[in-house]
Amino acid sequence: MILPMLIGFFLFTYVPILYIIRYCVFNFDGIRPAVFNGADNFIRIFQRDKSFWESFLNTLFLGGKIVIEIPLALLFAVLLHKGLRGTTFFRVSLFLPTIISTAIVGLVFSLMFAAYRGVINTMLMNIRIIAAPVEWMGSKWTALLVLMLASIWCYVGINMIFFLMALQSIPKELIDCATLDGCSGLSRFIRITLPLIGPIFRVVLLNAIIGSLKVNDLVLASTNGQPAGKTEVSMTYIFKYFFGYASRRVEVGYASAMSVIIGIFLGIVTFVYLRFSKRLNFD
Repeated sequence: MILPMLIGFFLFTYVPILYIIRYCVFNFDGIRPAVFNGADNFIRIFQRDKSFWESFLNTLFLGGKIVIEIPLALLFAVLLHKGLRGTTFFRVSLFLPTIISTAIVGLVFSLMFAAYRGVINTMLMNIRIIAAPVEWMGSKWTALLVLMLASIWCYVGINMIFFLMALQSIPKELIDCATLDGCSGLSRFIRITLPLIGPIFRVVLLNAIIGSLKVNDLVLASTNGQPAGKTEVSMTYIFKYFFGYASRRVEVGYASAMSVIIGIFLGIVTFVYLRFSKRLNFD
C-alpha cells in the first residue's frame, strides 16, 4: 500500500534534486548539449548577480510574516477551543482560504488592492482615510505588505487547525486540577497548555518558516515581481530562469546553481532551528 506513494515521492523529489545537482556546474539551456563550466554559475551568483540577492532579501522579509501568523493562529485556536457560540462557522471560515488555490488568492488580492476601483481604495476613500487612490502595487514596500497580508490570510487557517488539534489532546483533568489550585487563565496557558502543545508548535513553526522561504505562486499570480522586479523572491527568480519566463532566456544550469544555494540555506535554517528548539526543551 505504501509502495506507490514511495515511488511517486522518489520520482518527484529525489530525481529532480539529482537533476539539479548534476546541471548546476553546466551551461545548459535545455536544448543544446550541456557544456561544463565548473564553478562559473556560482561565481556569477556571488559576484555579478545583485538581483538574486535582492530577491533573497525580499524572501526573508516575507518570511517575517510568521511573527504575526503563528501567534494569530494560536489565538484563533484558543478561542475556538473554548466552545463559544458559532465555533463551527468560524472554524470553517478561517480554514476556507487554505483549500483555495494560492494562485487564486494572489489574483484576488491584486484586484482588491488595485489602484483603479480596487475594493480597498474605494473603502478607504469612502470613509475619508485617503483622498486619492493609492498605488499599492506601484511601490516595493506596499506591494510586499500586500503579499504578506495575502500569505497570512491564506495559511493562518491550517496552522489554527494544527493548534486546535493539539489543544483538544490536552487532558481536561489537568486544566481542572490547575483551576482548583487557584491558577489563573494566563498561568494555566503558560505553565500547562504551551508545554503540552510544544511538539505540535515545533512542527508548525518549522513548516511555516520553510513554507515562507519557498513562496512562489502567490507572487507570480499577484505582482509577478513588479514593479521593476522589486518584489521578486528567490523562487520566482529561479523559476523565470529555469523556464525562460518574463523575457529571460532559459538557463537551466544557472537556475540549478541558484536552487542548490537556496536548498543549502533551507537545510542550514532547518538544522539550526531543530538544534535550538531541542536545546530549549521545546518538545
